[in-house]
Amino acid sequence: MTTLTKLALGMMGKLRPQPALGNSDALITLPQPDRKAGLPLMQALAKRQSGRDYKPDALPMELLSGLLWAACGVNRADGGRTAPSALNAQEIDIFVALPAGAYRYNASSHRLHLVAGADLRRVTGYQDFVDTAPLDLVFVANYPRMGLVPAAQREAYAHVAAGAITQNVYLFAASTGLATVIRAWIDRSAIADALGLTHDQQVLLSQTVGYPTDTS
Repeated sequence: MTTLTKLALGMMGKLRPQPALGNSDALITLPQPDRKAGLPLMQALAKRQSGRDYKPDALPMELLSGLLWAACGVNRADGGRTAPSALNAQEIDIFVALPAGAYRYNASSHRLHLVAGADLRRVTGYQDFVDTAPLDLVFVANYPRMGLVPAAQREAYAHVAAGAITQNVYLFAASTGLATVIRAWIDRSAIADALGLTHDQQVLLSQTVGYPTDTS
């Protein structure tokens, strides 16, 4: 679907998901991430960049596991995460839009929980490449978790936390030969409706991840 078509549908409130491709498993238990995989940090930083051309090939489950763990997984026995969160509110939920459905990542159990049995990829952004890339991440602020943060500062804090997570995704992608790009030009209302979000949850950003078409 073209960008202009998406814009028009969005203005009419008619940007909708497509039927799921394949089986929408209610629960996906991810394998343990390989914490020794990928390039050293300085080499990953040297390769960090945004990419907008993707192969449609699905990521192996092991790679998806490492991606989500790097984004905001549990990296300590006390439940601490790979990304910071003010006052440890952990207000950011990561949703994964796959061809077979949309899932919420549970970092504590390292599992994916089905929230929508439809293909939400084209809803996650106006750019045409989001429709066929293997997955799109959506970062959602869950404000009830931020009770210790002054109300006037919650949105700013949430954006900072989401930014840290997206950079983790960038570094993982650079380290493992994937492409990624963060996107703020999105139809937040359409995404919220598709994910079944409540009034106190806010869509902040989306991020596409996949194999680059140009591997030279």
